[in-house]
Amino acid sequence: MECDLREYFRAAFEDKLLVQMPEREDDFLTPATRLLEKKREMIEVEQALNTQKEEFHMKAESLQQRRAELEHKEEKLKDSLFKFDKFLKENDSKRKRALRKAGEERQLAAQKEREAIRVQVENIQLQSRKEKLLHRQGRNSIYQHYLQRVLERTEEFQEVQEMIDRFNTLMATQEKLLKRELVHQETIEKERTRLLHYQEETHSQILELNNQIADLQGALERTRAVVLEWESGWAQIQNTAAENTLRLGRIRMAALNLFQTITKQMHIKSDISIEDTELQLEKIKMCFLDLDAIHKDLKKSDLTPLTTAMSSTN
Repeated sequence: MECDLREYFRAAFEDKLLVQMPEREDDFLTPATRLLEKKREMIEVEQALNTQKEEFHMKAESLQQRRAELEHKEEKLKDSLFKFDKFLKENDSKRKRALRKAGEERQLAAQKEREAIRVQVENIQLQSRKEKLLHRQGRNSIYQHYLQRVLERTEEFQEVQEMIDRFNTLMATQEKLLKRELVHQETIEKERTRLLHYQEETHSQILELNNQIADLQGALERTRAVVLEWESGWAQIQNTAAENTLRLGRIRMAALNLFQTITKQMHIKSDISIEDTELQLEKIKMCFLDLDAIHKDLKKSDLTPLTTAMSSTN
């Protein structure tokens, strides 16, 4: 479009500056008709320029609106990602609290169950011991005379009770050792149970974390795809804006070149800034109008001698 406009201005400029002999078919056109024709051409040029200005402003407004929409969508996407991350963190915190509470409840239930089993074992042991003592009492009564005869033969003990106390002390020591061994066995069993529970809980957490990682990776890939799509659209918009900017720059450069050419050839001094394209075009328009008036005057001055000569011949 800028090439067509440049060619049009160049052709119009050459038509206005170069004085040519009127062609045969223009002899029948009146000056008013030619003036109307030139005005029509200038109106068409102005309309074309106004149309291009309106199209450029509309495209600029559309690009600005699309850019605002993209920024708004980007903000919404960031807000969604932030809310999603916050949601994941809250769920993870709730899950950890629930797992910790469930683990504590399981440990408490297992501890109470072990205590109940221990009490039952102790009760059974006491019952068994009671029965054994009763049975031993009946069985050992026959050894009363035997102990008495032993006491008579030994010099270590003075009474039978001393022998029994010594025996009880040894039995108590043996029982303490047995209880200590039982406590050690229970401690080992408890630690083994805790180890198994920890291994199960750790395995469950690893599986759940792997699932979460897989979900997050899928969400990350989808988010990356959306970001790439928006980046591609934004790059296309920037390219379009760059092309429009380049096109506008070419139009302004063509207008500036035409303005400088006219002012140089017509020896016109002007203080119009090189950035003010509208004033340059207005100045070009005024120059074209002046050249058109000069062209008409020249045509009139050329036709007057010709008319006089034709009259003399007749």
